[in-house]
Amino acid sequence: MTETARPWYEVVDPREIPTPALLVYPELVAANVRRLIEIAGGTERLRPHVKTHKMADVARLQVFMGITRFKCATIAEAEMLAESRAPDVLLAYPLVGPQPARAALLAARFRSTRFSFLADDAAAIRCLSDAFAARGDVADVLLDLNVGMDRTGVDPTLPTAMELYRLLSNLPGVRPGGLHAYDGHISDTDLARRTELCDKAFEPVQRLAQQIGAEGLAMPRIVAGGTPTFPIHAHRANVECSPGTCIFWDFGYSDKLPDLVFDYAAVLMTRVVSRPSPARVCLDLGYKAVAADQPQPRVRLLEVPDAEFITHNEEHLVFDTPRADQFPVGKVLYAVPRHICPTVALHREAYVVRDGAVVGTWPVTARDRRLTV
Repeated sequence: MTETARPWYEVVDPREIPTPALLVYPELVAANVRRLIEIAGGTERLRPHVKTHKMADVARLQVFMGITRFKCATIAEAEMLAESRAPDVLLAYPLVGPQPARAALLAARFRSTRFSFLADDAAAIRCLSDAFAARGDVADVLLDLNVGMDRTGVDPTLPTAMELYRLLSNLPGVRPGGLHAYDGHISDTDLARRTELCDKAFEPVQRLAQQIGAEGLAMPRIVAGGTPTFPIHAHRANVECSPGTCIFWDFGYSDKLPDLVFDYAAVLMTRVVSRPSPARVCLDLGYKAVAADQPQPRVRLLEVPDAEFITHNEEHLVFDTPRADQFPVGKVLYAVPRHICPTVALHREAYVVRDGAVVGTWPVTARDRRLTV
């Protein structure tokens, strides 16, 4: 009699794991990193975003595999990267209020890491200038450009863009670090269409870079794109690519971007907590354990592909299936999130699974807004 192969995600003995739980699979994480490097054509132009995993263990793995440049969204993530001996960190988020002073303290505390920052506003640039000049330091600041996301950034076609870049060249405590262009609004399933839109959005960035060069101003780098567009930007000379979700992957991007082939490297373990009616099953996978920023289905149950999701509450996820009798109370199930990034941030730690065995945990280091700085 042939033994049925165990599914790749299944934990052999899950009895001691309280649910809901986040599981990570290091071999699959490493495979995704290798794929990132392959698509980018090497590590030199790869600047992956750590907002997906927020884990020092994953950051150290990436450093070990040769990645030297990183992108992040919070000071806590930047500090985690510095603690993980990341050589080069871009904090890609506007710094306001007390954040410029915290950024200057961070850079002073971790001298072995080269930090850079973003700005799209004259007052914000002056705040960074004051914070770093007060410590006798100089910060690399990239001009953040709005290429259609309409979230942050200055329009690269407006005179304001050059004015702000000149300002970076003329204030103490800061220096021009290049350009940053996030095109997260471009995620068309059709690769040809996605490429067309990406190229069109990038044209004003290139024109601005040429204008900066014509004025003799420093333009060290262009950081562009996210997960959907990084393979397109990878074909451009002198552009650093910054994918994020690929490290763990999720079914939202897997369904939408069939040209990107990555492994699910993180899943959720859940248990049946109730069977309120013959066709209905209730799990302990509420939206305090899986991101609720997306429409249903917010998870894909790997053992129940026919699940019809009914309600989702803080601690409960209810679905119907004609096979409900196969899922008694206490049954362990596994789920892939639609959106992995905010899902990870809901968990204090992830259980590390190798060959079906839990071999330890990885803290979600930067889920908090403050570590020490």
